[in-house]
Amino acid sequence: QVQLVESGGGLVQAGGSLRLSCAASGRSVSMYTMGWFRQAPGKEREFVGAISRSGGNTYSTDSVKGRFTISRDNAKNTVHLQMSSLKPEDTAVYYCAAGTAIWGATPLEYAFWGQGTQVTVSS
Repeated sequence: QVQLVESGGGLVQAGGSLRLSCAASGRSVSMYTMGWFRQAPGKEREFVGAISRSGGNTYSTDSVKGRFTISRDNAKNTVHLQMSSLKPEDTAVYYCAAGTAIWGATPLEYAFWGQGTQVTVSS
């Protein structure tokens, strides 16, 4: 199975940018559809976006479209979430996840999860 570790979170002012990384080990990340989710205090885990195994297809939820970009480097076994024009409502713990389904937008479709990285956007 694959192990995932997120990094790159932190405190940023509204309008700023952050780049989250997800480093995989144990198995090649190229075997998995990779997703990003986030969870704010008191809220359910929310789908942010996903990228196909080859990286040829990406999808982002409406609230982050045009601001967040998902990419992957299978050779380096990493996945990235580039976030720009950040808003206070983007504040959450961000998780990367790996799944064997062709595609997935719900947590149930991802079997492997990182520990999460905190993103805090101040107004």
